[in-house]
Amino acid sequence: MEKLKKILTIIYIKILNMRNRILLKISPKFIYKRIYKKSQGKTLNLKNPKLFNEKLMWLELNNKNNDLMVKCTDKYDVRQYVKDKGCGEILNELYGLYNDANEINWDELPKKFVLKCTHGCGFNIICNDKSKLDKKETIKKLNKWKSKRFGYETVELHYTKIKPRIICEKYLETDSGILPNDYKIYCFNGVPKLILVCTERVTKTRLDFFDLDWNVLDIGKEEYKSKVVPKKPDNLEKMIEYAKKLSEPFEFVRVDFYNDNGKVIFGELTFTPAGCRAQYYTDNGNEILGDMLELK
Repeated sequence: MEKLKKILTIIYIKILNMRNRILLKISPKFIYKRIYKKSQGKTLNLKNPKLFNEKLMWLELNNKNNDLMVKCTDKYDVRQYVKDKGCGEILNELYGLYNDANEINWDELPKKFVLKCTHGCGFNIICNDKSKLDKKETIKKLNKWKSKRFGYETVELHYTKIKPRIICEKYLETDSGILPNDYKIYCFNGVPKLILVCTERVTKTRLDFFDLDWNVLDIGKEEYKSKVVPKKPDNLEKMIEYAKKLSEPFEFVRVDFYNDNGKVIFGELTFTPAGCRAQYYTDNGNEILGDMLELK
C-alpha cells in the first residue's frame, strides 16, 4: 500500500509539473490567480494590488530585474553577488560545489556539515556526525532533489532558471549545540523595515516579527509566536547594515542571516517568501507589509 502511494505521488507531481509548465507558457496570470484563490481564499487583484502576497505575485509577473533575481536566488551564485557588494566577510565557509552527489569526497569533509541543493527550498541535509550518516541514502536523496524542477512545482518563475547543483557548507551551531536563530530582514525598495526571527527550528518553528528597534509587531499569527520573546542579538545593527547593501537593487527582498557566536553569517536572499502564499501573516499584517512595498 505504501509503495503504491509513493508511485501515485510521483505520478501526481509529474502531472502537476507538466500542467504548471504549460500554463506558465500560455497564461502565467491564470495560474497565479488560481494559486492565490486557493491559498488566500480571495481573488487576486493584479490591476491594483494592495496586500503583500498580491504585490509579490505582481512582481513575479512584471519584474524587469529577473536575471539578477535568478543569480541571487541560486545558493551558489549568490555568493559572488555578496562579494561584489563588498560583504564577502559574512559568507559561510564553503567546502564544495558538486554537479552530482556522487562527486562528493566524504573523506575531505569535517565531522559536521550541511549539504544543500542550489535551485530550491528545503533541499537540505544537516549532518552533525559524519560517521553516522547513511551516505548511500544521502546521495540518492540529493540526486532526487536535484532532478526536481522546483520552480514548476511551486510556480516561482525565477527558480525555473537556476542550474541544479549541490553545495556543502560549514555546520553552524550555538554553544549549547543547537541550530542558531534565523534573522530574516524584510527590505522594501532597498530599505530594511522589519525583522522575522525564526526559533526552535528543530522542533516546531516559531515566527516572531519585530521592528528595527526590536519592538514586537502584530503581523504574525498567534499560533506561530514564541512563548518567550526572543532576545535582541548584539550584532543586529550590523545585520541591518548588510541587509541595506544587499537589498539595494530590489523592490522587495528578504535578507536572511545567522548569528554565529557574535559573527554575522549570510543565509540567503528570498524574493517570494512561502511562494507568495504565506499563511503566517494576520490579515492586518498582510496589509501592513503591502503598504510598505511600493511598486514601480
